[in-house]
Amino acid sequence: MSIRDYHQYSFMFPVQLLFIFFSILCSIFLLRLFLHRSGLIYVVRKFADWFDDRFHVHQHLKVPEFNDSTHQENQFYRRVSLYVSSLASLEDSDFTNLFSGKKPNEIVLSLDDDQVIHDVFLGARVSWFNTVQRDSANQLVTRSFVLKIRRKDKRRVLKPYLQQIHAVSDDIEQRRKELNIHSNCGGRWKSVPFNHPASFDSMVMESDLKSKIRYDLETFLKSKQYYHKIGRVWRRSYLIYGPSGTGKSSFIAAVANLLSYDVFNVNLSQVRDDADLNMLLLQTTCKSLIVIEHLDRYILEKSANSKVSSSGFLNFMDGISNFKDERIMIFTMNSKEGIDSNLLRPGRIDVCIHFTMCDFNSLRDLACNYLGVKEHKLFPQLEEIFQSGATMSPAEIGELMLANRNSPSRALKSVITALKSASSPAELTYASEKGSGAAHWKETVPKEFRKLYGLLRMKSCKNSGSFDHDTDIIER
Repeated sequence: MSIRDYHQYSFMFPVQLLFIFFSILCSIFLLRLFLHRSGLIYVVRKFADWFDDRFHVHQHLKVPEFNDSTHQENQFYRRVSLYVSSLASLEDSDFTNLFSGKKPNEIVLSLDDDQVIHDVFLGARVSWFNTVQRDSANQLVTRSFVLKIRRKDKRRVLKPYLQQIHAVSDDIEQRRKELNIHSNCGGRWKSVPFNHPASFDSMVMESDLKSKIRYDLETFLKSKQYYHKIGRVWRRSYLIYGPSGTGKSSFIAAVANLLSYDVFNVNLSQVRDDADLNMLLLQTTCKSLIVIEHLDRYILEKSANSKVSSSGFLNFMDGISNFKDERIMIFTMNSKEGIDSNLLRPGRIDVCIHFTMCDFNSLRDLACNYLGVKEHKLFPQLEEIFQSGATMSPAEIGELMLANRNSPSRALKSVITALKSASSPAELTYASEKGSGAAHWKETVPKEFRKLYGLLRMKSCKNSGSFDHDTDIIER
């Protein structure tokens, strides 16, 4: 190679590198142009919006913040504000105002002044924008939402669209409200804030069953018209039963949090007679859970302080005394044995859910929730112990993990020790409480309840065979 050829080659090499680099930049630019929303697609959409505005006749409907005559707050303005803040197009917009909500860590989206947000309903495209009127001193006078809709679509979609705004805003308000739990005393309800952290995600339950229950509850929320069409009160009744410590109370709290429903906990021992029970039911509100716990204990033992008749309680379950809509009734039992089948017939109980003692799959879920571990070297040993027939309640295992949460290995070893020493319910309970300084259960629980608990535990172990998790849901 001559010196001239060498210099020519050395000159071409940087040029080739520069060309390659330039090609890469062009490719990146073209990719952004076609894929990024600020590129060609975004420009095309903007042009389509401009074309739509110029070649279609639109009508503008104004929703002022205050009524002109009385200067009182326009309630529909509040509903529109809630609805617009829930639109996905607002979240995806170029600019959005963020405000803190009523609940901790809640962030609320809001339109900026004169910002336009689009929505699609029944195939019709509508637009919302927020107008602000100011006086000569540039002081805020009033705000208004303006709905822009094609004139040809107005008659077809406006009425159902406004109904959609009402429904969505009601749902948002329901989920944002502060919940209360009410307890009856002296024929009246007394309430305190309900701040239980239980959720469906934290519940220890087989995933398919959990999905079925969530679907059933969410379907109920949307079924008002259907219930009225078939001539039934819009309510649903659940029976949840199983040994103590299997998660029945946590389930109630999770349902309340999922639906944002207040809880009315009926203590039957504080109810004087049928009229008192009927009055309590009349005082409950819509969008609420009406809960009666330990129903089997009340039926079998018949509290001496209560004079509620069987017919009065059946009327309470049937909802004859109160036709208010959107209620969910939840009854809890340790066992269905000895309970009159007429009490549990379809129509009075819509869904039955059986909560069982803990098995290995449940233990893995507990370890994930309490200890943050999905796999551990002690899991095979624990699986063998469960397969051998040992069992504990989720509450007992949860307490052991809670007490040893700083060391997953120590927590699982304590569970292994408790399972191995669980030759009787007494030893099992003592093992789970020994580290916390709690009193021995024999000293705190009446003899009759200890015998009943022991029989239920023995029967649960006998019926479950290999102790597979047999939680089930039975649609009536």
